[in-house]
Amino acid sequence: MSEFNYHHLRYFWAVAHDGNLTRTAERLNLSQSAVSIQIKQLEAQLGHALFERRGRQLILTEAGRIALDHADAIFSAGRELLGTLQEQGRERQAIRIGSLATLSRNFQMEFLRPILDRSDVDIILRSGNSADLLRALEALNLDIVLINQPPARDAVTPFVSHRLSEQPVSLVGTPERLTGNRSVMELLSTEPVILPIADTGIRIGFDAWTERLGIRPQIAAEVDDMAMMRLLARESVGLAVLPPIVVQDELHSGRLIEAGQLPDIGETFYAVTITRRFPNPILRDLLQSRAL
Repeated sequence: MSEFNYHHLRYFWAVAHDGNLTRTAERLNLSQSAVSIQIKQLEAQLGHALFERRGRQLILTEAGRIALDHADAIFSAGRELLGTLQEQGRERQAIRIGSLATLSRNFQMEFLRPILDRSDVDIILRSGNSADLLRALEALNLDIVLINQPPARDAVTPFVSHRLSEQPVSLVGTPERLTGNRSVMELLSTEPVILPIADTGIRIGFDAWTERLGIRPQIAAEVDDMAMMRLLARESVGLAVLPPIVVQDELHSGRLIEAGQLPDIGETFYAVTITRRFPNPILRDLLQSRAL
C-alpha cells in the first residue's frame, strides 16, 4: 500500500470546511487548479469521490463526510500535541477556562481558588454562551468549560461532564422586604419575585413547585444573569430566587437575608472537558479538588 499523503488531506480538509474551492485557493494563495489536483490525487488514492458539484457549491459525498471526520481528528490531534508540548517546555503553564456568562462569579472564584496563588500558572478566562464555549472546547481553544447544564455526549463529540457542586436555591431579599415572621409561601404570595428566565433548571423547578402549591407569584423581573439578579435583590426590587452562593458576601454582611430554602429546587454546576491524548495537567488539580 502506498504511503498516505497528508498534504492532499489538508487541502481536502480546508476545502471541505470552506465549502468553496475558490475561497480556499485564495486563502492559501494557490491557484484553483493546484488545489483541485491535490484533491483528485487524494480521491484516486482512496478510490472514492469526496465531493459532488452542485452549481458553484461543493457538497461532501458519504465518503467525503467520513474522510472529513478523520481529517478533523488528525489535525485536532496535531494542534493538541503542539500546544501541549510547547506548554510543557515553559516555566509557566496556561489553562484556558470558559464559563457561561450567566454563571455565579462567586462559584467561579471558588473553582479557581486552588490555582489562584500559583506563580507557575497563567489563567485565561473567557465567558460566553454554552454553544460558543463548547465549540471552542472542541477546537481545543479551551481546556475546560464551566456550565450549569451538561451537554449531550456522543461518539463524534466526546464531552465529559464532571459534576462539581449541587447548590440549594433559596428566597433572598433585603431586611426591609423580610419584615415579620412570614413563611416562604406567604412571602411568595405577597412580595414580588426576581426569577431566572424560563427554560433554566431553577425556573423549571420553581414553576412546578409553585404550581403544585397553587401559588401565583408576582414577577418583578425575569433575568438571564445571576449577577444582575444579585443587584436587583440588593436594590430591593423583589425577593430573588437563586443559590445563596451567588450573594454570599451580602448574606455575610447582612445586606441581604435568606428567608428560606425552596424544597427540591437546586442548581448543579458542571465542568466540561473532552477526551484528549494530552490533557492539560493543571486540570487534574482543579477537578480532583472539586468534582463530586
